[in-house]
Amino acid sequence: MRNDYLVRATAADAQIRAFAVTARETVESARRAHDTSPVITAALGRLLAAGAMMGSMMKGEEDLLTLQISGDGPAGGLTVTADGRGRVKGYAIHPQVILPANKKGKLDVGGALGAGTLRVIRDMGLKEPYVGQTALQTGEIAEDLTYYFAVSEQTPSCVGLGVLMEKDNRVKQAGGFLIQLMPFAQEETVERLEENLGKISSVTALLDEGKNPEEILEILLDGLEMHKQDSLPVSFTCSCTKARVEKALISIGRKEIEEMIAEGEPIEVKCHFCNRAYSFPVEELEAILLKCGR
Repeated sequence: MRNDYLVRATAADAQIRAFAVTARETVESARRAHDTSPVITAALGRLLAAGAMMGSMMKGEEDLLTLQISGDGPAGGLTVTADGRGRVKGYAIHPQVILPANKKGKLDVGGALGAGTLRVIRDMGLKEPYVGQTALQTGEIAEDLTYYFAVSEQTPSCVGLGVLMEKDNRVKQAGGFLIQLMPFAQEETVERLEENLGKISSVTALLDEGKNPEEILEILLDGLEMHKQDSLPVSFTCSCTKARVEKALISIGRKEIEEMIAEGEPIEVKCHFCNRAYSFPVEELEAILLKCGR
């Protein structure tokens, strides 16, 4: 099976910029790491696919994108981070939520997330990160991101995201597309794009037909002279290490570490993003305590 990747392209003499991604292995890695239920796999998978595409818009090597959804539904919320090189990671607050199908017979992502907010945080190494926030419109994520781009960034966009599950709960297909109109886009370009979008049933249907990111963009940008710029590998990648977890422990302060030592048992700290566990025996906690300030 071909590894996950995304494609960046332009069309109609740069009046349009476009992205498409296939992310089955990435979303399956997240499902295994967090043991997510089908509806949470779909929700987190959609946001991971979006994160990969939006992350690829960033220029700097150290730039980071964070997508946060907070909702009053049983899932609680989702967090995904991505860099400019196709590396994404993420988690759900409540990963094992089970819900009946929605009225269309599909996984009820909107019901799992409920009403709430979408935050987009771009950390580009400046004093303060850029933060944009909009209210969730449907909780289905693609529509919410389309609304976010229109309202918060004043960029007319169309986002399509999808995750298709196997009967054994593994991920069968996952991916998405993101199409954006530049300010100088002409009316006939908009009309042709809308016509093309109207012919598409769903992202998962295209992926299940065996379409790759290039082919998906060729369908979306038919008649608009698409030019592929480049492609990037996409993966579920976490940068956590025991040294980073140790720094986090130091930051909580002497009192808490002393209490852990007094209990006389090793502690286990899990990374939110990848669920990897790091164990610290008492002697390591004592060494960490020595590094804490008074």
